[in-house]
Amino acid sequence: MKPVLLLAPALMLLSACIDDEATAEPGASADATARATSSRAPAPAQPTEAVAVAEADKLYAFEFAYPAEAAAIPALKAHLDAELDEARASLVSEAKESHRSAQAEGLGFNPFERTVKWSVVAALPGWLSLFGETSEFMGGAHGNTSSAVLLWDKAAGRRREPLSLFTSKEAFDAALGKAYCAALNAERAKRREEPVEAGSGNRFDDCVKPSDVTILLGSADKVHFTRVGLIADAYVAGSYVEGSYEITLPVTPNLIRAVKPEYRSAFAVGR
Repeated sequence: MKPVLLLAPALMLLSACIDDEATAEPGASADATARATSSRAPAPAQPTEAVAVAEADKLYAFEFAYPAEAAAIPALKAHLDAELDEARASLVSEAKESHRSAQAEGLGFNPFERTVKWSVVAALPGWLSLFGETSEFMGGAHGNTSSAVLLWDKAAGRRREPLSLFTSKEAFDAALGKAYCAALNAERAKRREEPVEAGSGNRFDDCVKPSDVTILLGSADKVHFTRVGLIADAYVAGSYVEGSYEITLPVTPNLIRAVKPEYRSAFAVGR
């Protein structure tokens, strides 16, 4: 089965320099001048388009998408395309194996599903910050959703882990831990309709370290990282029914002091 490729509308245009002047011999006809112009003008640059792949059959359904900003960076596009191939291949393999086992045991089979979608958190001059969300059903009692981050260093042409921009995991936690715990507990209490009881013995009442969740670097000015998104997936900060917890905190002077010197120019205090 061939995958179906769906291309989203262009979000980004590549610049091009087109020579509008044409040289023709004196006395040349208008047609000759037009031909000369046509032969000398370079082809216009094609817009970079978002990528979305979707395919399905009786055993599985698969979707994978990433934005135009990522597709415009060749090395990043290659990275995401490799991830796409791996995500598809593992889903197909697991679905086929589970289907064979179900048939052998005379059991019914529900098609497996996997959807991976990457979206832009921040597009800065030197960085591209992406958020990834994966939703899948692999034959269990219910489906699951997980989060991921992809931080691309444009100057170095490589992916970096957000924590690698800081002097240490401990310094990152020290800068954000208190504010994160307060915001997380406030959201927990809102969803549970009761206060969080510290020291209750329930692990879902404990504070969670910022470094132990998905870290997204965002921007309000489109030049610097000015905020930090912290996503605790289901079962990390609460039960499955509570879903994921998404907390956004501003970049503070304390956090900037925890950034490695070579990356500090990419950060600014947020509000």
